[in-house]
Amino acid sequence: MRRFVTALIATAALTSLGMPASAADGVKIGVAAPLTGALAKMGADIRNGADLAVQEINARGGIKGQKVSLIIGDDKGDPREGITVANKLVQTGVLGVVGHLNSGISIPASKEVYSPAKVTMITPASTNPELTERGLKNVFRTIGRDDQQGKDAADYALKAGYKIAVVLHNKNAYGQGLADVFKKNYENGGGKVLMFDGIQTGDKDFTPVLTRVKAQKPDLVFFGGEYQDGGLLVAQARKIGLKAPLMGGDGLFDSLFIKLAGKKAAEGSIVTFPPFDKAGAFAKTYKGKYGAEPGAYSGYSYDAAKVLLDAIAKAPKADRVSVMAQVGKTRSFKGVTGTITFNGKGDQPGFKFGVWRVQGGDFQLVTK
Repeated sequence: MRRFVTALIATAALTSLGMPASAADGVKIGVAAPLTGALAKMGADIRNGADLAVQEINARGGIKGQKVSLIIGDDKGDPREGITVANKLVQTGVLGVVGHLNSGISIPASKEVYSPAKVTMITPASTNPELTERGLKNVFRTIGRDDQQGKDAADYALKAGYKIAVVLHNKNAYGQGLADVFKKNYENGGGKVLMFDGIQTGDKDFTPVLTRVKAQKPDLVFFGGEYQDGGLLVAQARKIGLKAPLMGGDGLFDSLFIKLAGKKAAEGSIVTFPPFDKAGAFAKTYKGKYGAEPGAYSGYSYDAAKVLLDAIAKAPKADRVSVMAQVGKTRSFKGVTGTITFNGKGDQPGFKFGVWRVQGGDFQLVTK
């Protein structure tokens, strides 16, 4: 597996240096995600999902007789690196990009780089509402939005009897944005938030803030952030005797969250993520190719790539403007994550999040 990953990253480096594109190069699409750093696991899931879609279409002869190349960019989960990667992908002549993971990268990259170049961006993971509220015609997502997710989380928390909460976040576009939505809906529903505070992502000791949280005696701790911080928060909370369950969004929906927290500490944690079939055909194919279960965004990346490739095949011309317009016409596309229809903003109306709880060392679906 390591040799496979290294080869893919090396290929991305070789094809992301501004080399001129030509018709002989075939069809190019990009995928951008953190392949190194704290979120590399989720980044690899995104890369693999797009890679699988490309492998499948090439096995069927490509698009109009041309093979599809997947150009890979490692944005490292860093906004500055994300802009650099976006520029390199544009320079290689990609017709569209699957990515990025982080809203804090997708928001600036889509406007500053992809939009001026007329490059379609379909993110499988960026949930901040701002992304699709700016009137950009090149931006789409196969995942839902945090104004949906945060409300669903708050509604569940209140129905489950959690009346007093502390809300923490990681200070970035995704985490703080989701925390804001949860807090607003939770309070509007009658819940009481005793503390709203940010942590520094990447820190290894959250004991000071958790000690203050414990003093509030909350029923629930909501965290807007990703698994690498969330796992440590839960582990350290249990060590100091803070027993309130942790709740969070899709950024926690990864096996590494449970691994970092420890199975015992993670037990009972609550996460919002769309329902999906863990044992379906896609999961089996994915595991056969990559030797691991699909990650949180593998299916959404696969579907993003499939939508993009379908648009390239149907577009009257193989150019960026035509492809962008064709993606915008996507209606009732049958994906592995569900039926995909984009509205005028690039969102999916009626997208549904589910609620999952860690039980027996794994995520189990509680509500659809």
